[in-house]
Amino acid sequence: MKKTIALFVALASFSCSKAQKNEFSKVALAEKVISMDGSEVSFESVLDKYKGKTVVLEFWASWCSDCVKAMPKIKELQQNNPDVVYVFFSCDKTFDKWKEGIVKHELKGENFLIKEGMKGSLGKSLDLDWIPRYIVVDKKSRISLYRAIETDFELIQKTLNDIK
Repeated sequence: MKKTIALFVALASFSCSKAQKNEFSKVALAEKVISMDGSEVSFESVLDKYKGKTVVLEFWASWCSDCVKAMPKIKELQQNNPDVVYVFFSCDKTFDKWKEGIVKHELKGENFLIKEGMKGSLGKSLDLDWIPRYIVVDKKSRISLYRAIETDFELIQKTLNDIK
């Protein structure tokens, strides 16, 4: 009986950790990221800049082969949804590698570096266990899609269509 209860608790915890969320935690909002000019800004201030707009957030790194493979898909998404804002958050380990990746992959949108990468405070507060990872935020600043990865572009497009 104890094993059955323990299994149920473990499964419930796992499914809750993978659940779609509709708002960012206070911890995530307070976390700092680095802008292109090297200054630190809060994750919340980045989101606030785009209130009233639909936003796709991509979490990626230049060293991530899945991220690089997904670049044509994000560019196609941008082309098909020009009214959407795209904000890229890199998990690169250095400022130079991050900037090189932006140029190499011709990323169009605002770019930020996550100081501590995936395993840091921001990554943990966003349940960032895989990259590339995409989050869609609607015009009311609510999360419409919390957990999408490189195989989910049809779902991302559907979400964008649904919230127009």
